[in-house]
Amino acid sequence: MLVDKLLERVPNLWLSRSWNTRPKRPGERDDAYTFVDPETFLAHARAGGFLEWVEFLPGDYRGTPVPDPPPDHDVVLEIDIRGARQVRERYPDAIVIMVLPPSRAAQEERLRRRGDSEELIRARLELAETEEAEGRELADHVIVNDDLNRAVEELAGIVEMHRSRTGES
Repeated sequence: MLVDKLLERVPNLWLSRSWNTRPKRPGERDDAYTFVDPETFLAHARAGGFLEWVEFLPGDYRGTPVPDPPPDHDVVLEIDIRGARQVRERYPDAIVIMVLPPSRAAQEERLRRRGDSEELIRARLELAETEEAEGRELADHVIVNDDLNRAVEELAGIVEMHRSRTGES
């Protein structure tokens, strides 16, 4: 929702759709991810087709294909801290923005509301503290997503600030 609103608000952004091997959640949009089986995913990884990728849980792979945005568009990635580290290694000037939930309880509620499995919820919450600490060190900006409209405006401001520094519009 946050990234969708950002894309509506800021022109010339392009969202790279991640590949994912988990089952589609009930009610999840068909274009939320490119859903593939693990064999297809790993073959694409071996061929160098990902900008970043991780094995989140055993046999559960997620990754960002090498982006191919339209001309004059900035790329937006929705990735975890491990993926952000991989991107930063390849592109040291990439802008990393960490988006945090207002609390662990709110994070758990959001995971449950979107229909994640108990195993995935548990894994995400176990990683949360470590990821947050690592993310705060890696990120150029940290935003707390406690109010959607405010968070979108804060993200838009960050994009516009970095574009003005590089002379982009």
